[in-house]
Amino acid sequence: MQNMRQYENKRSSKGFTLVELIIVVMILSIAALMAVPMVSNAADIQVRSAANRIAADLDYAKNLAITHQSHYSVIFDESGESYEIHDENGIIENPLTGSDFVVDFSADGRLSRVNIDTAIFDPDSSDTITFDYLGSPYSGTDTSTPLNSGQITLQADNFSLTVDVEPVTGYVTMSGL
Repeated sequence: MQNMRQYENKRSSKGFTLVELIIVVMILSIAALMAVPMVSNAADIQVRSAANRIAADLDYAKNLAITHQSHYSVIFDESGESYEIHDENGIIENPLTGSDFVVDFSADGRLSRVNIDTAIFDPDSSDTITFDYLGSPYSGTDTSTPLNSGQITLQADNFSLTVDVEPVTGYVTMSGL
């Protein structure tokens, strides 16, 4: 009996069995497969964050127009990957930072992978949307051309998302989720 215990102790202390190694390799493989999509989703997360920011800022400009009974414009710069909010006197002050209300994706490390592919506000294919005192959207910097459709398309890597602005109401939605 004592010899049997010594044999079992020697046998169990020699290393891992093949079955144990296979189980560990399978667990590590499953963990790696779960981690790969999380890494590749960094661009997706940045695009979604940028789209949420644009939607919030469009709503902010619309609410400012209603509150102050004045025109407020959001001007997009596709090549500069940025946009800014203006009133009749120029760029407004960002209430959070106290500086000009300019959002520059290329300068923000959290959104640096995001590109503004297009910002088109028909009918004149302007890169500017203006809200009047009722919150209605217009194409361009004045209220002479009512908006027919408005879209901002964002992209990072292979993922893209579109922020839509509805005519008449200025309601903001996102598509491509």
